[in-house]
Amino acid sequence: MTIAIGDKIPEATLQTMGNEAIQEISTTAFFASKRMVLFGVPGAFTPGCSRVHLPGFIDHVADFHAKGIDTVACMSVNDAFVMEAWSAMQGAGEITMLADGNAAFTQALGLDIDVSNFGMGNRCQRFAMVVQDGVVEKLFVEPGGKVTVSSAENVLSEL
Repeated sequence: MTIAIGDKIPEATLQTMGNEAIQEISTTAFFASKRMVLFGVPGAFTPGCSRVHLPGFIDHVADFHAKGIDTVACMSVNDAFVMEAWSAMQGAGEITMLADGNAAFTQALGLDIDVSNFGMGNRCQRFAMVVQDGVVEKLFVEPGGKVTVSSAENVLSEL
């Protein structure tokens, strides 16, 4: 079942890079005591993610902060090394990059998608959500292969 507005973020462990080593992050701790935007992408370095989705959030990160968002985070079913390299290539230093390498968190959210027909296996659907103190406040799951409802501009317009 897909996570819904009012649901608590499920417990899982994500990874990020820090000081040359992988750091594990508990979702319970990460989402606690803050208001944040989490957006998920099917894959780092893929066209829609690299040309539209991530750049929109990079361009508007200050606008999110101005609207009371403490953290903007990007998640993908990739490893932490890939997420770090993608962040560096995109200039996404103000975005927290989260790796869900085995798709455990993605599956717990009910936002996984099988894209084996593209050689990519189980991935994350494109989405964005606003989370307040670990509870989903707003949810934008993308229909089809576009970047519209989960775009930075649309999420900003809903804050």
